[in-house]
Amino acid sequence: MGHLTDYRRIITELIRDYAQYQSSVGDVRNEVVIDEVRDHYELMHTGWVGDRRVHGSVIHIDIRDDKVWIEHNGTEDPIASRLVEMGIPKDRIVLAFHPPDARPLTGYATG
Repeated sequence: MGHLTDYRRIITELIRDYAQYQSSVGDVRNEVVIDEVRDHYELMHTGWVGDRRVHGSVIHIDIRDDKVWIEHNGTEDPIASRLVEMGIPKDRIVLAFHPPDARPLTGYATG
């Protein structure tokens, strides 16, 4: 169970790191959503750019079945690689934004 505590800490650190970057346009806020009970972690953008509403997930990560599921990566960075550098084994990370049949080709966990 100790590794799940480490995963939670690492994911929270990653999300909070990205939340420090503020939008250079409009009135857009970063919202960090962390639910350690359900193991749901998300960074959202919400606000306005002119008359256009901005609301959406930038990073969405869940922990399921002792694995880290990257559901969405809206950054330009390979956050899976960052998670590995921060201590989560590559075989414990699922790139859930890829179709299940393509996941074996990624070098990460398949699910």
